[in-house]
Amino acid sequence: MLNIALFGPPGAGKGTQSEFLIKEFKLFYISTGDLLRKELAAESKLGLEAKSIIASGGLVSDEIIVQIIEKTITEHPDADGFLFDGFPRTYIQCYILEGLMIKLDTSLNCLISLEVDEEESVARLLNRGKSSGRMDDNEQVIRNRLKEYKEKTLPVLDFYKGRGIYRQVDGGQSIEKVTEDIRSIVREEQAKHLFNVVIFGYPGSGRGSQGAALAKKYGLEYVSTGSILEKEIKAGSALGKRIQELYENGQLVPDEIVVELIEQTLERAKDVKGFIFKGFPRTLVQSYILDGLLKKHGTSISRVIELELPTLELIKRLDERRNTERCMPYDTTTAKIVQRLHDHETLTVPVIEKYQQLHGVVKVDGMGSFDAVLARMEAAFNTGAKPL
Repeated sequence: MLNIALFGPPGAGKGTQSEFLIKEFKLFYISTGDLLRKELAAESKLGLEAKSIIASGGLVSDEIIVQIIEKTITEHPDADGFLFDGFPRTYIQCYILEGLMIKLDTSLNCLISLEVDEEESVARLLNRGKSSGRMDDNEQVIRNRLKEYKEKTLPVLDFYKGRGIYRQVDGGQSIEKVTEDIRSIVREEQAKHLFNVVIFGYPGSGRGSQGAALAKKYGLEYVSTGSILEKEIKAGSALGKRIQELYENGQLVPDEIVVELIEQTLERAKDVKGFIFKGFPRTLVQSYILDGLLKKHGTSISRVIELELPTLELIKRLDERRNTERCMPYDTTTAKIVQRLHDHETLTVPVIEKYQQLHGVVKVDGMGSFDAVLARMEAAFNTGAKPL
């Protein structure tokens, strides 16, 4: 999810650049003024509270504003991110927004400040006043508004400078150049946040072929423990021979082997957008290991998907696979197939339940043609915050 706060004095061109950000990056626009007017018009509970305060000549409290913002964000789970305009306005509201972002398991990626010289702002607004007919577009009012903006905004900008997410753009440039500078900033932010997906499913569910197809489509690094281990076997190393022996006995490869190989894979991957993990984590212990590995690289899990199929269909597929060149060592007998299904039930299902609580797991029907299932996988892939 991409969350941006856009700042700039009156006349800086925030409206134009907001339209660009919303359109290009599919962000949901959050203007506290617009949201408040919407609640007032709907006569919602929050709207009625605000109405009574306004009627008595008071200012709507931060408590009401933050509830309206939280309500708006939670009502739009499919948004790629949010563009904040007019919030936070004060130092205290900076902390309020930060706390709200933590509660919603996200964060503000950056604050973009359009910097415009006061005389340039005055000239722009006076020129706008000639065509708009707005009474507040006269020089005295304009200078008062600019003074108020500076006084209120400076602490906010200092707050985000301290957080290291303040970005400045010269708003005195042409509209096209300002847009290009903002685009570059957002692209840099996108590059910082890897999109990581874990795909679950019983053996035979097709998670391998589907995961590989998704990785290719979205430009992600495909991390398959099966492929990594097979590569080690083909290399004929001592480790590969040990893995082969475990396979032939229908046993799972121990964590110390799997984790070492996965960490090597992550270390070697450069300039990637993210990873798709298939076959890992298989156990609760491995799920904690994966969380740690991703945190080490400054990232975390973005999406969890589970392919679902009836048990009889799984057994049928695995039985058919053992008579093909795609046969895996653990497919060679019915007993081994049943053991693998049992291992998934006892070891991996608890992992899925854990992720359901932490991240939510998107369930996908695995029945049907490859293309039909892939279409459903893509829809699941793009549920909620989409790949950056």
